[in-house]
Amino acid sequence: MSLVLEELIADQNIQIILSMVIALTITWRSIPVIRNICQIRNLLENPVKRSSHSSPTPTFGGVGIFAGTLTAYLIWNFEDEGFLLHKVLAGLIGLFFLGLKDDLFALAPLKKLASQIIISVLVVVGSNLCITSFFGIFGIYEIPYFVGVVLTVFIFVAMINSFNLIDGIDGLAGGIGMISSAGFGLWFMLNQHWSLACLSLSLSASLLGFLRYNYSKTSKIFMGDTGSLMVGFIVTMLAVKFITLNQDHNFSPNNHYVSAPVLVIVLLSVPIFDSLRVFGLRILKRKSPFKPDRLHIHHLLVDNGMSHLAASLSLYTMTIVLTVFTYYLRSFFTNTALSLYVAVIFAVYLAVGSWLELRRFRMHRTKKAKEVSGQTSPTRTLGLGGSPVSQN
Repeated sequence: MSLVLEELIADQNIQIILSMVIALTITWRSIPVIRNICQIRNLLENPVKRSSHSSPTPTFGGVGIFAGTLTAYLIWNFEDEGFLLHKVLAGLIGLFFLGLKDDLFALAPLKKLASQIIISVLVVVGSNLCITSFFGIFGIYEIPYFVGVVLTVFIFVAMINSFNLIDGIDGLAGGIGMISSAGFGLWFMLNQHWSLACLSLSLSASLLGFLRYNYSKTSKIFMGDTGSLMVGFIVTMLAVKFITLNQDHNFSPNNHYVSAPVLVIVLLSVPIFDSLRVFGLRILKRKSPFKPDRLHIHHLLVDNGMSHLAASLSLYTMTIVLTVFTYYLRSFFTNTALSLYVAVIFAVYLAVGSWLELRRFRMHRTKKAKEVSGQTSPTRTLGLGGSPVSQN
C-alpha cells in the first residue's frame, strides 16, 4: 500500500481545498506564538504622528502568512508546476528576508528598491513571464519583447510597493490581497492550472487567518513589510500570469473582447488608484513621492469618522462590485472602451478623494476654532453681591 499523498488523494480540487485548510490553520495558530515572541523581545512598532494606531503593536504577522502559504502549497507535487513557480518561490524567500530585515532595522529605500528589481528580473526574465500584448487597447497589439520585459518588471516593482502603501489601516492590505488572490485562484482552478490555483488560494486562506488578528483589539498584529512585500509579489505574479494565459489561449486581433488587462486593473484598483493618486499629489505639492503622509484614501476615510473596519469594508465592496460589473461589461465593449470606463472610475476616485480631503480640512479647522473659542471665552464667577462677574 502506497502512502504517497498524491496517490491517496488524487483529486486536485480536494488537494487545493486541503491546502486552504492547512494554510488557514497554520497562520491562525502561529500568529499568537509570533505575538508572544514579539512582546517578550519588545519587537513592537511604536505609533508615530501619521500612524492609525495608538499603542505599540507587534509587526511580524507576515511570518505567519509566509509559513501558512508555503507549507500549504509545497505539500503537493503538481505536475503543471513548471519552472515559473520555482523562480517565484526563490524570489519569495528573498523578499521574505528583505521584509524581515526592514521590519527589524528599517532598510534604506534604495536597497529595498534594488532588491525588488533584482527579484522581479529573476522571475520575468528567468521564467519568461512577460506581457507582450496590449490586447488591442487604443489599437496596440503586440509590443517588442524588450519593452514587454521592462514594462513587466516595472509592474512588479510598482505593485509590490503599492501593497506596502495601502498597509496603513487594519485589514486593508490583507483583505485586498485575500480578495484578489481568491479571484485569480478561482479562475486558475476552473481552467485547471492547479499549481497556480493552489498558491493563490493558499495565500487567500492564510490572509483570512491573519485578518482575524489584524482586526482584533486584544491580540492585534500587523503584517509588516515581511507580509506586504510577499503579498504584493505573489498577487502581481498571479495578475501577470492571468494576462499572459488569456493572451496565449484566447486572444487574436479579431477578438476584441478579451479583457484580461482591464479586469486585473479593476480587481487591483485600490492599490493602483491609491498609488497613482498619492504619488501625483505629492509631486504636485513639490514633495518627495516617497515621503509618508496621510493622503491615502484609507487615511481620509478614517479621518472623516470611519472605523478601520468600515473603511476597509467599503474598499473591499468597491473592489468586488467593480470587478463583477466589469466582468459583465466585457462581453459588450472593446478593450479600448473598457479602458475609458476605467479612466472614468479613476476620475471619480480622484474626485471622492479631493472631497474627503477638503472635508477633513474643514473638520480640523472647526475643531481648532472650537478649541480656541473655549480657551478665550470668558468665565463667569459670582461677585460679592452675588452678581456674576466676567473674567477674561
